[in-house]
Amino acid sequence: MTQTTERPTHPESASAGPAPAVTGPARHRIHRAWSVAAVTFVTIIGAAGFASLPGLLIEPLHGEFGWSRGTIGFAASVNLALYGLTAPFAAALMDRFGIRKVVACALTVIAAGAGLTVFMTAAWQLVLCWGVLVGLGSGSMALAFAATVTNRWFSARRGLVTGILTAAGASGQLVFLPLLSWIVEHHDWRPAAVTVSVAALVVVPFVWLLLRDHPADVGLAPYGSDTPVPKPAAAPGAARRAVRALRDAVRTGPFWLLAGTFAICGATTNGLVKTHFVPAAHDHGMPMTAAAGLLAVVGVFDVIGTIASGWFTDRFEARRLLAVYYGLRGISLMFLPMLLAPSVHPPMVFFIVFYGLDWVATVPPTIALCREHYGEDSAIVFGWVLASHQVGAAVVAFLGGVARDAFGSYDVVWYASGALCAVAALMALVIRRRPRAAAGLPDAAEV
Repeated sequence: MTQTTERPTHPESASAGPAPAVTGPARHRIHRAWSVAAVTFVTIIGAAGFASLPGLLIEPLHGEFGWSRGTIGFAASVNLALYGLTAPFAAALMDRFGIRKVVACALTVIAAGAGLTVFMTAAWQLVLCWGVLVGLGSGSMALAFAATVTNRWFSARRGLVTGILTAAGASGQLVFLPLLSWIVEHHDWRPAAVTVSVAALVVVPFVWLLLRDHPADVGLAPYGSDTPVPKPAAAPGAARRAVRALRDAVRTGPFWLLAGTFAICGATTNGLVKTHFVPAAHDHGMPMTAAAGLLAVVGVFDVIGTIASGWFTDRFEARRLLAVYYGLRGISLMFLPMLLAPSVHPPMVFFIVFYGLDWVATVPPTIALCREHYGEDSAIVFGWVLASHQVGAAVVAFLGGVARDAFGSYDVVWYASGALCAVAALMALVIRRRPRAAAGLPDAAEV
């Protein structure tokens, strides 16, 4: 986390005359990239608050308005789909207008969408506020944001930083879920929506004052590099660039395999567990606060698992890591229907820990494979891969509610999702390797 500063190499030292002899060790200071990563982490936490809310609102909205779980699930699916479809365009917009402006606007849109939900009286308003506004805002704050920051500010430790920033979403879930579930249970769902809106707004000043778009803005080289990288000129035609990156990527096999595996990732996390775990546990007699607490524990272990996955990604083959992660996730989902009960018991705790470690551990190796195959366009291509993640999540968020209405339980959804994870593990192994030298990447020992 430190970068050496040698005084004889400073331009101002040269202009002031001969440099004094250095008798002690070179000075070390924390590189600015780490403070940018810290602001990014906090920003993603602030945006994650609304992602914690959908699963908590299914029962209250069903009870107050009489809307079916399928209708509420449709609003959640619109949110998830727009979250993904916005990401590649947001990555291109960050290249055009800068990270600060795009992220500050996105947080404001999230706050508006969350705040306006308290006035809704019809299902279409739920879709507009919860689905469209928050979907667009959160999509601009998606993992493509983390990938953009990592690509610009770091040339070493990219896997670790990706894991840390990915874990921010889980940290947001950890912070907000217990609080929001308590508010919903004791004070209705509207104060919970207002809480999320305020949390998003609070982060905006930090983004505007502390976040910087590029190392060149502060006269630094990326962390891990001795060579300054000039700030690229603003790229016009953000939409054209996003579409062009997609056009080029769809001609390659790795893109389809990454998009397919990540669609299954979204289906089995955001679409299934984050949206339907709380109501599924409630079906078995578990109090909502207890179920939300279990999801918060998932968030705790997700932080550990994702950071560890980033560390592994710097050292091991990414596609094999993906195969292991998806295989283990599928096994855990197959056992879940047998574990749901009115109270929390040790086997359920074991599932929560095991599943939490694997929740989004898939992100660092997926970003690494995008970087390996698509170079400078990797953040935008990852945005499109993330779009498939959210489309998969949207489909299962909707179909999970429909299945619950049709069959009276979620069991068939858990089993089907476990089978999909097995398919994803096989798809990950099929992704071809690209030699690191050909991809312009450093050897593992250098990162």
